[in-house]
Amino acid sequence: MTTVTRTAGGDAHIRTPQPRGGIGRSIRDSLVVAKRNLIRMIRIPEVVIFGLIQPIMFVVLFTYVFGGSINVPGAPAGDAQAYREFLMAGIFAQTVTFATAGAGAGIADDMHKGLIDRFRSLPMSRGAVLTGRTLADLVQTALTLVVLAVVALLIGWRTHENIAGVLAGFALLLLLGYAFSWIGALIGLSVRTPEAATSGGLIWLFPLTFISNAFVPVDGMPAFLQHVAEWNPFSATVAAARELFGNTIGGGPKSVTGAWPMEHPVLASVIWSVLIIAFFRTLAVRKYRSATA
Repeated sequence: MTTVTRTAGGDAHIRTPQPRGGIGRSIRDSLVVAKRNLIRMIRIPEVVIFGLIQPIMFVVLFTYVFGGSINVPGAPAGDAQAYREFLMAGIFAQTVTFATAGAGAGIADDMHKGLIDRFRSLPMSRGAVLTGRTLADLVQTALTLVVLAVVALLIGWRTHENIAGVLAGFALLLLLGYAFSWIGALIGLSVRTPEAATSGGLIWLFPLTFISNAFVPVDGMPAFLQHVAEWNPFSATVAAARELFGNTIGGGPKSVTGAWPMEHPVLASVIWSVLIIAFFRTLAVRKYRSATA
């Protein structure tokens, strides 16, 4: 905290704590903040439970309502199992990106309660508060993915690659979720209430996730949307997960428009996620230094 000291002559000197430097200390500070948020998550389990309900509903609704109506290229018309395997990578990706709204709302809530101001008064790394928050959100997202994968297996989803490929697919999904959590952090620092952060965190996610290859094949979209969908970073991760899960039904060309991300989805997914983290982490940390409730 800021302290005031006085000299023998009575002059006041204000001393503010300086952030600790060094990568090691920054990591330790981030882990302390992450632990704080994980303890908070355990004490409020309904947040986790409600976070599970929506993706499970999406799995069940898309599988049983649209499963027999959407044709997957290379598969027989109306093949529900083919659509199940096509769908799940998209649902997984949607789940990790929708966690963005929760990240933004949590940070906005901390801002509203004055916790961010308290953290800023401590001698800790400037980026530790946000890094710790996003790491805690990553743990929660990983737990959600585990439950969702179990539900997917129960309704008939199957992978066709070795365990290393499957784990790599989930790792890319979590990397995308972590990247998007930094967007949520920036939104949470830029609005005044948790409600605004939730709305701001979701409103742009719907077009991002639906103008993609997540739920329907891109070849059925208008030509201009095909280009948008295939250069969408969300689509790259979905395509990469399908490839690593072995859910590429029918084979054939990966891209309708010849877009590079669809021809090299794994590499494109990593590049997109790293660029998003680098860009939005920089903006979020800068905003953190000046944000006020």
